[in-house]
Amino acid sequence: MTTVDLLIVGAGELVTMAGGPRRGVRLKDPAAISGGALAAKEGRIVAVGLADEVLAAVRTGPDTCVIDARGRAVIPGFVDPHTHLCFAGDRAEEFALRLGGATYQEIAARGGGILNTVRATREASQAELVALGLRRLDQLALAGTTTVEVKSGYGLTTEHELKQLRAIREMDRRHPLTVVPTFMGAHEVPPEHRSRPEAYVDLLVEEMLPAVAVERGLARFADVFTEKGVFSVADSRRILQRAKELGFGLKVHADELSDLGGAMLAAEMGAISAEHLLHASDEGLRRLAEAGTVAVCLPGTSFCLMNAPYARARRMVELGCTVALASDYNPGSCPAYSMPFMITLACMHLGLDPSEALAAATINAAAAIGLESEVGSLEVGKLADVVILSSPTHRHIPYHMGMGVVAQVVKQGRLIVDDGRILRR
Repeated sequence: MTTVDLLIVGAGELVTMAGGPRRGVRLKDPAAISGGALAAKEGRIVAVGLADEVLAAVRTGPDTCVIDARGRAVIPGFVDPHTHLCFAGDRAEEFALRLGGATYQEIAARGGGILNTVRATREASQAELVALGLRRLDQLALAGTTTVEVKSGYGLTTEHELKQLRAIREMDRRHPLTVVPTFMGAHEVPPEHRSRPEAYVDLLVEEMLPAVAVERGLARFADVFTEKGVFSVADSRRILQRAKELGFGLKVHADELSDLGGAMLAAEMGAISAEHLLHASDEGLRRLAEAGTVAVCLPGTSFCLMNAPYARARRMVELGCTVALASDYNPGSCPAYSMPFMITLACMHLGLDPSEALAAATINAAAAIGLESEVGSLEVGKLADVVILSSPTHRHIPYHMGMGVVAQVVKQGRLIVDDGRILRR
């Protein structure tokens, strides 16, 4: 009999999401256990199931952390597979412009948007970016996120992109959350290359991607913003092909502002995910389903931009896509990080029900960053990343609209959030 480090008992509902990423009608199945329990040792789950069965299989010791869920729901930690949380500065003034009717494109044409944050991030030191990032990771943890992808893309030079990625690596080293780094030098064409954008594509392919690849572990994925006025399908294909040759997994910001064919490009290139997809065609979505490319929906961005449509998640489900949710936390188009709030938006605007939205924010989100064998569900052998809700069922998550949803958070078997407080050890 195994002596465990962590034992969670008294769950009114234990949502396991067992059995891998979900498509179609299976998206509705949370694989929940009434009256369940969970045990972990050295950060990994060793038993999960009915309370009597778990208690018969393990024993506690003097150092075991025993958590009584007191009839509340226990779910996998949220996985956020798309953020831009490594940045300096803010864009509160642009928010006011949007309230006055300005569009994303109009703000960018005035010198705002991504390039506004590029200026502030270039001026910040690596240490300053790390300090800002650690505080933001605390906020994500308080909202129940235990694994998060973080993109670069506010440097847009080799020097500053490397600075961002090194800051992201340091955040991962110093914070309990799992941080997955993505290189996104292809986020925008910087001002110094606006007259010859093809020269910036050359720089990305010939210098920046190789420089990131040389420093082992600096980025797991490479992403590109395939959009009119940013990177064409042809340029995106060239960037992605070089990234693939260098061993990066691929991601694509696809069809956010127009149906340019980004979804089809993501499928063609074997990308792990295509993200945004507000204007993706049925054919593009079918290609994603056939390729097994995860369709990542970012409802917070549509909410924040106000004049943007929402991704057609219901249609994605009908066409057989693996649908995931993410926050797109960034200083401009979505300064929000709460995955419970994204679940609310997914239920209200994307046509998902609470169980579908939770699957999209856990096991399917894990698949969007290649970690579905490690996180996103509560199964033996996986990391003990667990959220105890303040309510008896997961169906309360969208009902509370992101407020007061999370009571406790466990990361790799260690309690890191308790009653709205970050615990330090």
